[in-house]
Amino acid sequence: MMSKGATYITQAIRTGTAELNTFHRFFECWIVEQSQHLQELVRASKEREEHRQQKRGVQNGEELRPLLNRVSQHYEHYYSTKSLWAKNHIWSMFHPSWRSSLEDAFLWIGGWRPSMAFHLLYSKSGLQFEARYDELIQGVSTGDLGDLSSIQLNQVNELQREVIKEEKELSEKLAELQETVADRTMVDLAHAMTEMMMEGAMDLVMDNEGRVDASLIPKEEGLVEILQRADDLRLKTLKEVLNILSPIQGVYFLIAAAELHLRSHDWGKRKDERNHTMP
Repeated sequence: MMSKGATYITQAIRTGTAELNTFHRFFECWIVEQSQHLQELVRASKEREEHRQQKRGVQNGEELRPLLNRVSQHYEHYYSTKSLWAKNHIWSMFHPSWRSSLEDAFLWIGGWRPSMAFHLLYSKSGLQFEARYDELIQGVSTGDLGDLSSIQLNQVNELQREVIKEEKELSEKLAELQETVADRTMVDLAHAMTEMMMEGAMDLVMDNEGRVDASLIPKEEGLVEILQRADDLRLKTLKEVLNILSPIQGVYFLIAAAELHLRSHDWGKRKDERNHTMP
């Protein structure tokens, strides 16, 4: 089921009533929903831990699948809505007003770097391993991310190599597109417009705005394609990591992902607010 935020922006784009702040409003709705999902995930993890301690064992956790599917679909809604918006507002996706300066500084092609998912997984795995060290060395299965099997680690390692390769290809493609800002057409157009302005022919400058727009169209289309591929890789990485993990491990991974995203957003917003109030 599509979220209220996604429904709102989809209708606005299809009817031609979308405003510049439409996606910003959608994002704020989406992040509230993410916070609600985080609460559900935390409750589920606590219930599973209580069950584990009482039964002195770990079950496969298949009852957690519906929750994992809802959270995964929530990410899908974000990227499908973002794709709709990007087709007409691609520039805003590379300098998003809905993100803080802190988040903006670490963006990769309009979002989080897919390989970051593996750093997140290893960090959370290490923390949970240290917390359950005594149990694990006694051979007690904890079922969390500190209890990854050798098979899982090999699968994660292979996936990481594939994702890094795709990241590199996209980074190179973006670099090639960025270089076209200085191609012959752009340089010639910039020179012609400068001469018009120096001669005071502002009416000609305005008349040539169409040439500027026309020269930017292929660059916009290139950015839309690269952003779509980057978002596809982000979603693919998330889903494939979850496929490797057990249901309860998937819950812990999604908790870590949501916590990092939500807290980074909060930290960045507070820093921006403090910077704006400084004399």
